[in-house]
Amino acid sequence: MFKIKVPITGSHSQSDESTSSNSREVLYALMPAVLMSIIFFGVDSLKIISIAMISCILMEFLFQKYILKSPSSLQDGSAAVTGLLLAFCLPITVPIWLVLLGSIISIGVSKLTFGGIVKNHFNPALAGRCLLLLLFPVQMTTWSGTVLTADTFTGATPLGLVSESVKSGKSLLLLTGNSQIPDYFDLFWGNVAGSLGEISALALLLGGGYLLWKKIITWHTPATIFATFLVMEGVLWIIAPSRFADPLFHLLTGGMMLGALFMVTDPNTSPITPSGRIVYGFGIALLTLLIRNFGPYPEGIAIAILVMNGFIPLINKRIKYIKFGKFQF
Repeated sequence: MFKIKVPITGSHSQSDESTSSNSREVLYALMPAVLMSIIFFGVDSLKIISIAMISCILMEFLFQKYILKSPSSLQDGSAAVTGLLLAFCLPITVPIWLVLLGSIISIGVSKLTFGGIVKNHFNPALAGRCLLLLLFPVQMTTWSGTVLTADTFTGATPLGLVSESVKSGKSLLLLTGNSQIPDYFDLFWGNVAGSLGEISALALLLGGGYLLWKKIITWHTPATIFATFLVMEGVLWIIAPSRFADPLFHLLTGGMMLGALFMVTDPNTSPITPSGRIVYGFGIALLTLLIRNFGPYPEGIAIAILVMNGFIPLINKRIKYIKFGKFQF
């Protein structure tokens, strides 16, 4: 048996008061990304965000009152958080009916079917996104340039450009040389095509930093994802820079920041021990790297998180606290 001394942290069992206060803090942390989505995509982004949040709240009320016949949990604020995160996973061009369908999937299927908050096995917002992508790939991958871009025609995301280049046999060095990929400032600031809440790494880092400061989340999973991906993608990039993009590009694009800072840190769908969270983060980083570099999709972290959600019971079983703050494998 392998034993390591670790400090005991709080469990995932939460009162309604702590859950609702945590939900408020998460909403506060997401406000910079909301602001950036309005700046880069205009007021239409606020419309999608509002509809997603209201519809998720409404779906939770209707499902619990008329289908499950269970007490309402709206006071915990988790439905509003799910709605905002779902909106962040959608492109600005998405039709309203798809937002409503995503709310039904996220709340009715992924969350309440398993018993609601604390009992759901998969991140509701990501489950909604992935099922919508599977059912309606065209609507979910139709991107628009930002309002600050000179050419506002529909185009691919930075990850999509890299994926298309590799599949067609073109060198990424040529793509970079022709300035077809946005520079790092635009990637960091958010002036790129993509989903509403994924484009600005700056806004998401500010929000994630706020949650760390308030001790709503811990560093274990995000840090493991970033460090693992930097190392493994860095090795691939050094070996074949014409085939693999550099690790910083990957960290600043797609859903990496949103996933690593806000999705994997959901206390209801993450391991209960610090060591378990590190294992969880390593698995997410590895799967994301494999999907992005060798899979059919340019993105990957959403699928990686959902796959690792399924392993959480096993992680909790194999890596757990024992007496005096030790855990065992």
